[in-house]
Parts: sequence; C-alpha cells; structure tokens
Amino acid sequence: MNKILVLCTGNSCRSQMAEGLLSYFSTNTKVYSAGTKPEKVNPFAIKAMAEMGIDISKNTSNHVDEYTDIDFDYVFTVCDNAKEICPIYPKAKQMIHHSFIDPAEATGTEREQLEVYVEVRNQLRDYFKSFAEKNLANK
Repeated sequence: MNKILVLCTGNSCRSQMAEGLLSYFSTNTKVYSAGTKPEKVNPFAIKAMAEMGIDISKNTSNHVDEYTDIDFDYVFTVCDNAKEICPIYPKAKQMIHHSFIDPAEATGTEREQLEVYVEVRNQLRDYFKSFAEKNLANK
C-alpha cells in the first residue's frame, strides 16, 4: 500500500481537499495531510468537496511533525510556504511540489468565496487524478 502525505500551511483547505481526492482516486493508498501551522478544516473546503460526493467533514488538521517517522512513498507540498519550511522527510521516496492558490484568501459573498474553493478543488482534482492514474495502482 502506498503512503502519501500532503502538506500546506494551515492544513485547512488545499491539503485537506487533496487528501480527500487522493483517497478517492486510489483506494489502496493511505493518505495523510498536515500543516506547518494547523487550523480548523475550512467549511468552504468541506462544501466544495461535498459537491463532488467526497466527505472531509470529519478530517482533522494535523501538524507536520506528527508524521516524520512514517516511510512515505510521496510527500507533496501544495503551497510555497510549506515547501520552504516543511521538515525533511528522509524516509520519503519522492518529494513533489506543486503550488495552488490559497482559497482561504477569497473575499466577497459566501457564494463568491465558495466559487474560489471549487476552482481550487477542480485544479487539485485534475492534478491528483492525473498523478494517481500514472503512479498509483488502483486494482
């Protein structure tokens, strides 16, 4: 079974959505997410994921240090800040960085903010679906 860790700053939006997506795309993969400064899982991220039938409402935010002893196949950073300050994962087979905009910075009405989350979710979906198809056996 593959093990994947997805990191961002707050572990409230991007990494949580990525965790849900990777778990959905590859059921034989154990996916974790964490942040350098963990915050509560963002309600807009939960709503954006629920729109595509993925429930992350019970996810918790975790600190990156909780996972330094796990042998990960892949460690992703999904924001530049996390890439710069994340701890070293010497047991990780591969570190991958791909930055996505921070939907938590969205302003406007609730609907306008949710639209930003959906846009980021779709970018994450496309990126991680392609990754899973190329790298994760799901048979």
